[in-house]
Amino acid sequence: MSTAVAIVLMVAIVAYAVFAGADFGAGFWDLVAGGAGRGARPRAVIEHSIGPVWEANHVWLIFVFAVLWTSFSQAYASITLTLFVPLAIAALGIVLRGAGFAFRKSVQRVEYRRVFGAAFALSSVIVPYALGSIAGAIASGRVPAGGRAGDPVSSWVNPTSILGGVLAVAAVAYLAAAYLVWDARRLSDAAMAAYFRRRAVAAAAAVAVIAAVGVFVLRADAEYVFDGLTGRALPLVILSVACGIGALVLLVRDAARGGRLLAVGAVASIVAAWGVAQWPYLLPESLKVSAAAAPDATLITVLVVVGLAALVVLPGFVLLYVLDQRGLLPEESS
Repeated sequence: MSTAVAIVLMVAIVAYAVFAGADFGAGFWDLVAGGAGRGARPRAVIEHSIGPVWEANHVWLIFVFAVLWTSFSQAYASITLTLFVPLAIAALGIVLRGAGFAFRKSVQRVEYRRVFGAAFALSSVIVPYALGSIAGAIASGRVPAGGRAGDPVSSWVNPTSILGGVLAVAAVAYLAAAYLVWDARRLSDAAMAAYFRRRAVAAAAAVAVIAAVGVFVLRADAEYVFDGLTGRALPLVILSVACGIGALVLLVRDAARGGRLLAVGAVASIVAAWGVAQWPYLLPESLKVSAAAAPDATLITVLVVVGLAALVVLPGFVLLYVLDQRGLLPEESS
């Protein structure tokens, strides 16, 4: 039973990485787009792309916290007590990001638009970095078991956490650029499609370099997860590399189809590989999934609620994304 709930938790984390990650990455490209004149066209594509869906994607994060708290309360206590600083930074960043994105459209004066735009763009970098550092803290075994608090600083300021944060920022930038190529084509804007295609290729190269460096970091600082990635999770790592190379080839060739799905596959596979690599632990090597799990009655209830939520909520998500991709949703300001 605990294994089934852990799989549900991992699927939700992957979904959040793929959907919300693309939104955060769009904020990164907003940040580096340039001044008001030079960056106007890229920012217009970004706003058009994420406008209808950005508010919905954080449902996955809420779902992750709800399942973790209900099903694995001991792990939840240890993580929140130890990593309250990056968690607070991420929460504040999500709020500032949403406010910045919403208010930037509403104000008329250029200086105010710049302030809100900066809040949106900077928060879009800070949040994935904070979440990546949390993943690094867990992977490197710096979160103690037993609902105890670890060191509030060194737990997330360490080589593996820094690797996780930097890799998360680069990965979401790559994912967003691949999405934005498609969205620019939907808008029949060939210049912006080429603009984001170049940035997707550059971000893919950055991810490859960071991942290569990360091999040495994990080997020295997170040995259990390193062994898992080179052992039981190796097929997922290979799948991620294959999808990444395939997406890169299609982007370089400016292929009309396939690149976006392969980019999603590359990110989803490596996030899933992290979960498989630290199995059967929630907190390597101190707290196993089975030891942290709530009583079977609670786990059964969680699975039933998840099933009902899938029947009620998922069709709405699918409809939202289908309407968005077909251009059938009105602009936010309409």
